[in-house]
Amino acid sequence: MDTNKEIAIFETKQIRRHYDEDKEIWFFSLVDIIAALTESTNPTDYLKKLRKRDTELNSYLGTNCPQVAMLSNGKNRKVLAGSAEHIFRLIQSIPSPKAEPFKLWLAKVGYQRLQEIQDPSMSLDRARENWQKLGRSDKWIQQRMTGQETRNKLTDYWKESGVTKHDEFAFLTNIIHQEWTGLSVKTHKEIKGLKSQNLRDHMSEAELLFTALAELSTRQIAESDQAKGLTENAKAGKKGGAIAKNARKELESKTGKSVVTGENFLKPKKSLK
Repeated sequence: MDTNKEIAIFETKQIRRHYDEDKEIWFFSLVDIIAALTESTNPTDYLKKLRKRDTELNSYLGTNCPQVAMLSNGKNRKVLAGSAEHIFRLIQSIPSPKAEPFKLWLAKVGYQRLQEIQDPSMSLDRARENWQKLGRSDKWIQQRMTGQETRNKLTDYWKESGVTKHDEFAFLTNIIHQEWTGLSVKTHKEIKGLKSQNLRDHMSEAELLFTALAELSTRQIAESDQAKGLTENAKAGKKGGAIAKNARKELESKTGKSVVTGENFLKPKKSLK
């Protein structure tokens, strides 16, 4: 799963999205849009109150906006989503100075998708640009993109070997992660203070490197063993994760520093006076 294509950035705010290949339309998470436009600490509650107050809007969203599977807290869950047309209607009910810039941003995102279909390399350039806007170093970005390529090759192998469901992908990923870090993906996110954010987007360069090593080792072992299905790939994942674990322990013994950390790239919370 390429999360870069499933997340767009509006003024540093992450907005989940899904591209419907049949309709050739982007669908965006309405809750994420509320968060970007209102700075609300509880965008889900904000949307509920907005729909309750504006019955016409409530009817429009309920009739036209589909429930689309998007990544939420590490799992794919159905969320209310809307196309550009639906979002324009939503914006009419939100008193926000960001409304006009957001409309322009929507139009730009739609045009970019058409460009990326013709030239896939452009999506990589946009991903790099978005990470730069979020303050990531060029070295970190290169490591993140290299790790994503390694991840894609592993998931491609899983698909070819009979692993197709999202929860199976998550299960195998967690086995690899648990083996090399000693932590589940969920626990690692909790240590970093993350909720809906992508764990890899908040990894250090070392964490990214060892994650890539674990996944590279897993794929090569799976290919060598000709692993098929969930059970055999799980065994390969444990072996691949162990290789990265041993390398991690060796490095930590030399440096005296833990590779796995609670550090993240979240913006510091504003203190109340």
